[in-house]
Amino acid sequence: MSKSKLAVVAIGGNSLVKDKNHKTVPDQYEAAHETCVHIAGMIEAGWDVAIGHGNGPQVGFILRRSELSRHELHEVPLDFCGADTQGAIGYMLQQNLYNEFRRRGLDKHAVTVVTQVLVDRDDQAFKNPAKPIGSFMGQEEALHRRDAEDWDVVEDAGRGWRRVVASPLPQEVVERDAVKELIDEGFVVITVGGGGIPVIKDGDGDLVGTAAVIDKDYASSLLAQSIGASLFLISTAVEKVALNYGKPDQRDIDVMTVAEAQQYMAEGHFAPGSMKPKIQAIIWFLENGGQEAIITNPENIERALAGETGTRIIP
Repeated sequence: MSKSKLAVVAIGGNSLVKDKNHKTVPDQYEAAHETCVHIAGMIEAGWDVAIGHGNGPQVGFILRRSELSRHELHEVPLDFCGADTQGAIGYMLQQNLYNEFRRRGLDKHAVTVVTQVLVDRDDQAFKNPAKPIGSFMGQEEALHRRDAEDWDVVEDAGRGWRRVVASPLPQEVVERDAVKELIDEGFVVITVGGGGIPVIKDGDGDLVGTAAVIDKDYASSLLAQSIGASLFLISTAVEKVALNYGKPDQRDIDVMTVAEAQQYMAEGHFAPGSMKPKIQAIIWFLENGGQEAIITNPENIERALAGETGTRIIP
């Protein structure tokens, strides 16, 4: 396999839920189909691809179902929610890719790897949980679950109380060797879903799931670095990265270097929880051997690869 044609494509969990009126599984499947058409075009052009994806809304749905049914059924722990979404979203992507490959006459197959990602049990994020998950609660329920179940809870701007968990940095893709071998054998691999299932090592060195959320762009960046990808492509809601986003003097960026990206980030152009982690993930990738990165929306993946649109980041 030519290393120069190996790419990791990260797609957002929100890209499968286009708006509040299109949240159902069939809606998500159709959204996945649209993205898979363009990823298949990329593969048809000769790229070997691993796909990472987000799962924020989908985990939220599972947690809400779990909360509503807890008078009858056990609740689902957060790490198992991650595993569930890796399977379900992976299934949607696998099937859509299978059908698209068949239409194009491509002898390719996709496979989903349920992926654990190791985090440091001493990561500072565990001392300051800040990632909201699950539904809003009243104060009484929030404080009860804090005391009874050791949840971290916060009041959210007058809208109610929510559980918060840590968002530690990914250290190692546990199934990395399996992913690499599958890619080497010609498979399209769907992996590090939702940033991977966060696991820590206990005192004996055994893996243990932990209630945390890993940023999917950070995990996809780590994957890209660890399998020697030359390209890291982030598929998101915008065609190009912009300075002064949403302001009258907004300016789209065609190409920027790592140094320019760091400067713009320091100047506050990229919002936390939105574009900032994407830029940081790309900087790490390019600082650790990556050749280039692209940010664009799903419908422009092929055009961006041809240099016609998107934002290209280079060392």
